[in-house]
Amino acid sequence: MKNQISHISVLQSSKVLTALYFIMGFIYTFIGIPMIVFGSHQMKVVGMFYLFGPVFMAVLGFLCVLIFGALYNVLAKWLGGVEIDITPVQ
Repeated sequence: MKNQISHISVLQSSKVLTALYFIMGFIYTFIGIPMIVFGSHQMKVVGMFYLFGPVFMAVLGFLCVLIFGALYNVLAKWLGGVEIDITPVQ
């Protein structure tokens, strides 16, 4: 059975993926804290950018998903959506 994704809810998808990007951004925070505590002046400056990694990733993730979701919807109207095969599981 083949189905097509013909439309993506841009705002809802952006919200969900923004939360995921925010959570993934904490990897940068865990890198940045030792840089701030133990690093030289230059390392502390870089560590501050890492500390705010979740915010940067959330904002950039939201904007990218918003733009690419809107582009997908336009292209799906012209070319058709992404086709997926669905197999029922019993």
